[in-house]
Amino acid sequence: MSYCSYQAFKILAKNYLDIESHDVLFPIIQKLLGETNMTPADVAESLMSKSLTDDYETCFKTLIQSLEIAKKIAEDEAKKNAEKDQMKAEKDRQELAQEDEKV
Repeated sequence: MSYCSYQAFKILAKNYLDIESHDVLFPIIQKLLGETNMTPADVAESLMSKSLTDDYETCFKTLIQSLEIAKKIAEDEAKKNAEKDQMKAEKDRQELAQEDEKV
């Protein structure tokens, strides 16, 4: 599965919203895309207007919110996996110590 790069985001923003740049929001999106794995389909979904009153800034802010949530989920999963690995390593050390005591 491929993830959305900043260049791909710019193409999607141009195609969906006819926007080529935004001095404030594009740098934020660029940073978050570098830190977070999100598919181009998910990015495109965030860029699509949910109502007639949504403007392009609303769409970009929705994308930023989605990226921040995805980043938080990834960080939580990484922390959980690290704790799990640490517990397994500790269990393995205890089992080795018990085997050494038997010998």
